[in-house]
Amino acid sequence: MKTKLLYIEDDTEIATWVRADLEERGYEVVWLGSGEGAAEAAGDCSLIILDVMLPGLDGFTVGQRLKKEHPSVPIVMLSARTSIDDKLHGLDFADDYVTKPFHPDELAARIEVQLRKAGTTVSSDAALKLDHLSIYEKDNRIVNEETGEEIILSGKQFHIFGYLLRHMGMIRTKEQIYEAVWNEPYLDGDKTLMVHIRHLREKLELDPANPSVIQTVRGVGYRVKKP
Repeated sequence: MKTKLLYIEDDTEIATWVRADLEERGYEVVWLGSGEGAAEAAGDCSLIILDVMLPGLDGFTVGQRLKKEHPSVPIVMLSARTSIDDKLHGLDFADDYVTKPFHPDELAARIEVQLRKAGTTVSSDAALKLDHLSIYEKDNRIVNEETGEEIILSGKQFHIFGYLLRHMGMIRTKEQIYEAVWNEPYLDGDKTLMVHIRHLREKLELDPANPSVIQTVRGVGYRVKKP
């Protein structure tokens, strides 16, 4: 079962791309355009993402009420307000405060941190076995079974690897990967993806010079073969 997030945001354009990005990362997202009905919706959610500027009751008021009713559910505030007073006001009850504009990788990383602190990502789900790796998709966790150590990826690295895993066995072109991860058109000759793949292999592969997890299909792109 997917981890469910409650997202409260009145700006439809922002809400649409944030929701799409989080769903692409494997979350179930319940979106509300205001604080109305939030207390009921939060009951079975693992985390709340809350914008400050809302119609009716503002996010600070909504957040304080939600924290009182659901004290164990982490709240991540979103706001264009960057003053220290606003941040301190938000952090009186919220667990984190993210200022707009923000990159989706930053928000995803903040969410993962709060879910780990709350213990909601720990699961007994069976891992996906891929060569020497055990991949716990629900927990966003990768373990090298030869050393027993967890492999820590950056947000962008995890997004790239997650995209390839979701298309396991299929060859993905560099254009497809770049546009899915960066949410912008790929420019011919751009080496950004290649650099990220190299760093990703340095963390995941037993022998990065002869990769077995992320394979290069010469002249086409990359793939993760099915185990």
